[in-house]
Amino acid sequence: MRFAAVLNQDGGTLRTTDVSAFAGRLRQTLEAAGHSVQVDIVAGHKIAAALERAVTRRNVDVVIAGGGDGTISTAASLLMNKKKALAILPAGTMNLFARGLGIPQTLDAALKSLADGEVTAVDMASANGQPFVHQFSIGMHARMVQLRENMEFGSRLGKMRASVRAAWATIKNPHTLKVTLTIGQAEIVTRATGISISNNLFGEGHLPYADDPTGGVLGIYVSVARRRRDLVKLFLAMLRGRWRDSQHVEIHQADKAILKIHSSTKKFSAVMDGELFGLERETVIEIHPSALNVLVPASYAQAKAA
Repeated sequence: MRFAAVLNQDGGTLRTTDVSAFAGRLRQTLEAAGHSVQVDIVAGHKIAAALERAVTRRNVDVVIAGGGDGTISTAASLLMNKKKALAILPAGTMNLFARGLGIPQTLDAALKSLADGEVTAVDMASANGQPFVHQFSIGMHARMVQLRENMEFGSRLGKMRASVRAAWATIKNPHTLKVTLTIGQAEIVTRATGISISNNLFGEGHLPYADDPTGGVLGIYVSVARRRRDLVKLFLAMLRGRWRDSQHVEIHQADKAILKIHSSTKKFSAVMDGELFGLERETVIEIHPSALNVLVPASYAQAKAA
């Protein structure tokens, strides 16, 4: 296969890695397996343009994206509904989309899995036409990310610690949003501390990521917890993957959902694949089955086919 690799030198664990040395190992590993590869190492503010160039190259079968969740989401958005495949080198904090694809969580192990990987099609989702691969959230999650972005951290571990501090600050002072959520023929009017909508249902017993990235449904999670102790229980249940055991979250599934916010506040924020953005008062979230070709480890592809 013909690869084009784009490595975000400012993304996730790559900023504490000798990126040039890693790029050398990347070339050596793929070329030893009979592939060809072009490698670009770019700064974070240039990553979108570099990925777009890689996607438009005619002599490329697979685009490798190396970086955090924002880098991977940008690459997936550019490759949506295209023949070229996405290969992921996970350098983010949680790498939840990569986990759902069976991709090893260290850069060198992930690299080795690409050499004999197989291409398969998985689902994507979108919010008002903006694609995402993992999750769209409002409420507590958005507030947590806003607080975390005002904290300083220089490593993956530092970001995890900052996330815990931001989560606790959010739990101590929770806010609710009055929303209307339309799911199929049902219209739900409620006050929620948070709503998360995922690209396929989260699996049970692990961090929140989809066990089946080809399920063809949105997972819709509505937090009805308001008291501090209930929010703590919900947060711990989320980390343990015990969504269905929690009495503080309502779970729905559908191929489309419409979210309307009722508030006098003029500006709202949402989180999509870990990145903050401005939220409109009405958002249409949809699933797009088999919209993204991805390169996954051969062992993962074989297990799914069995």
